[in-house]
Amino acid sequence: MPHLEIADGESLYYEYVAPGSAGKTFVFVNALTGSYQMWEAVIGPKLREAGYGTLVYNFRGQAESRTKPTTPPTPTQIVDDLVRLCRAIDPPKPVLVGLSIGGLFAAQAFAKGVPAAGLVLINTLRKPTERLAWINQAMAHGVAAGGFRLIMELSLPMLVNPDKLAEMKATVQTGEPYAPIDPADGGYRLMVESTATDWDFPWQSLTPPVLLTVGAHDRVFYVADDVDELAARIPNHTRIDFPDAGHLIPAERPETFTAALLDFAGRI
Repeated sequence: MPHLEIADGESLYYEYVAPGSAGKTFVFVNALTGSYQMWEAVIGPKLREAGYGTLVYNFRGQAESRTKPTTPPTPTQIVDDLVRLCRAIDPPKPVLVGLSIGGLFAAQAFAKGVPAAGLVLINTLRKPTERLAWINQAMAHGVAAGGFRLIMELSLPMLVNPDKLAEMKATVQTGEPYAPIDPADGGYRLMVESTATDWDFPWQSLTPPVLLTVGAHDRVFYVADDVDELAARIPNHTRIDFPDAGHLIPAERPETFTAALLDFAGRI
């Protein structure tokens, strides 16, 4: 299994396929609770069929990547790891694609020198408000008290479309007792450290073409006026609204999302 070694006991699991005739490489940046596997279920194979390269990976703290319990998985570390990975792999003509906070990490990596033929921000734009801080802190508290299944059961009806909610019901609403999370759990540590994320990013500094995708069923992080205002700061952006998806657009509507990626990459 390919790993980018960082230090003793510290590495990133990744999978890279060089581009074919299309010449560009999609670099996928997870959300905090994500995995490279989401991108590989439908999206990655279809992009490679069309001649594009793909680079997927997991953060330190996510499955298969390695980290020590004494290493805090801070937002800065995540961005620096993305920079490190892109420099090591050097994918041709990268298009950075980030889900939720992963879009912010992609933008911050670009600001730190990662080249980008384009960026795709999936339900990323949000303002650093007291409301956002409350939500992020409350989610970390919920996971601490009852694990990720508890917070999923509470939040999914406000995050995903009804079809996806029905699909996930059997695995989330199991009836099993909730249990506190192990404080050493990598995903939990990522959530705790993420409460220090600086969301005050200068979106006007994104000079490459940017595709913004917004899911109408996201009733937690999507604030229409804030997204409109922040999007207006990005000089060269295209926006696609998904009325039949929520926060997890790539998992909820992978076929439609892949078509949007192909169209965007074909125009830049």
